[in-house]
Amino acid sequence: MRRRALLGAGLALPALPARAEFPGRSIRLIVPYPPGGITDLVARRVAEGLGVVWERPVVVDNRPGAGGNIAATLAARAAPDGNTLYMGFAGTHAMNVSLYRKLEYDPVADFTPVSLLIESPLALTIHPSIPARNLAELTAYAKANPGKLAFGSSGNGGASHRSLEMYKSMAGVDILHVPYRGAAQSNTDLLGGKIGGMFDTLITAAPNIRAGAVRALAVTGRNRAAMLPDVPTMSEAGLPGYVFLTWLGLLTPAGLPDAVRDRMNRDVRTVLADPGMRRWCEENGLEAAPSSPERFAGYMAEETTRFAAFVRETGMTLD
Repeated sequence: MRRRALLGAGLALPALPARAEFPGRSIRLIVPYPPGGITDLVARRVAEGLGVVWERPVVVDNRPGAGGNIAATLAARAAPDGNTLYMGFAGTHAMNVSLYRKLEYDPVADFTPVSLLIESPLALTIHPSIPARNLAELTAYAKANPGKLAFGSSGNGGASHRSLEMYKSMAGVDILHVPYRGAAQSNTDLLGGKIGGMFDTLITAAPNIRAGAVRALAVTGRNRAAMLPDVPTMSEAGLPGYVFLTWLGLLTPAGLPDAVRDRMNRDVRTVLADPGMRRWCEENGLEAAPSSPERFAGYMAEETTRFAAFVRETGMTLD
């Protein structure tokens, strides 16, 4: 019945014999954000697909807080038996090491990379009460009102925070950062006018943009987003060189046998290649980006080096 239900939802994945490799009755996927944001939505879609392939439930366990460090610490301490997965992102696996004096986990030594999952640009959105129709006007407004304009984020060190700090540094503006415990809460306050704007994922921002509840000034990708073709990139809008992509990837606790890791990697690729999954990604401004475990490890190392330099250059700190 479960398989028929998932097929009806658009997934057409082959069930493969995984029971000898995954001994538990169910598998836990630890997610560092609350329900409703991009991390949770991607996690649930991937968990659904892997559940079909593995013929057992993959249960999402939301553990928000501390810039993802709570969830990452929990995952790092789990047994490397294939029954615990972690939804990694740039915060816990590239930037927090430069932002926190002490972490309770080692992002390299305590984890086994499985695969990169998706990449995605963000949208710069503001409340309609802010008197700016484009990025240049927003920058001018922020400069005329230093420290008075408040931008929310899904949490300290997350993509929306990092993209804001990049904008502040490159544009030379002083904007107050207000961290929340997830995108759902920050969006609620943005819609209510309690904060003036935020950098938000397309999957959550697009409905509010189309409804006129928020105003989109730019997207952070290299090119315009297919789902928001009329919205310019940050470079087109007047900030050359500004490119920011958020990413998500799958990891397990360190010590996972190579055979199980490789099996997981193959199955993740199967899930991401499914037509239903690819269509869902395209409709929500995401790009499926599966990789080998080795390439994912290298990708995270590159991101860690890049963000360490960014933190030094911008003086970014956590509130």
